[in-house]
Amino acid sequence: MRIFSRIGRKHATPDNNLSEVVRNIFGYSPKNVAIYELAFRHKSVATFTQNGFKHSNERLEYLGDAVLGSVVADFLFKKFPFKGEGFLTEMRSRIVSRSNLNLLSRKLGLDKLVQASKESGINGTSILGDAFEAFIGAVYLDKGYEFTRDLIIQHIIQTHLDIEDLMVREINFKSKIIEWAQKEKKDINYQVVDEKENGKKGRLYTIELLIEGHVAGFGQDYSIKRAEQHASRQAWEQLTK
Repeated sequence: MRIFSRIGRKHATPDNNLSEVVRNIFGYSPKNVAIYELAFRHKSVATFTQNGFKHSNERLEYLGDAVLGSVVADFLFKKFPFKGEGFLTEMRSRIVSRSNLNLLSRKLGLDKLVQASKESGINGTSILGDAFEAFIGAVYLDKGYEFTRDLIIQHIIQTHLDIEDLMVREINFKSKIIEWAQKEKKDINYQVVDEKENGKKGRLYTIELLIEGHVAGFGQDYSIKRAEQHASRQAWEQLTK
């Protein structure tokens, strides 16, 4: 079933009733369909009101981010009653990471609903994850917190996430830093500040991670990629404090 005109057309319009689409995916009918239409409108195709206000999904994304974080935190707190704060924080971070939300958008079929300009480059960006959060914000406004909580837990976490896999997955701190920087609109840069020959071991690299021009982490290794991971881990630990 074709839901929207192809992603990338600047003025995509729904071919089918959005209420029916949401019902097919999640099993309920929205009361205020306009909120859901707004949730899938990226800023690249935003419309403007008479007072200059930009009509896009950015405000809904902000709201959905808060609701999703709250529900996931509550779910993990009850599921793992004997785990510490560090474990719970890391698991929540993995669930709500941009890469995971991008993947969930595709699994649920929400990527077919997103309206964005061709120039925005949906693949490899956070647009799908942002739309996922905006959708959660729309559900919250339309149906309330308890309904949204049940939908997130029953139709998303328990259906489309493998918690055991997330627990044992190796952490890619560089990806986490990049995702954070995209969401917070921060400029980051990795640079080699030193390299030394160390006999048979080879060349030892020292990497500096800059966030908005300020040093956020250092890393050393005989591989540039691993040195970047070390620097990213140091920066991430400071950010999560």
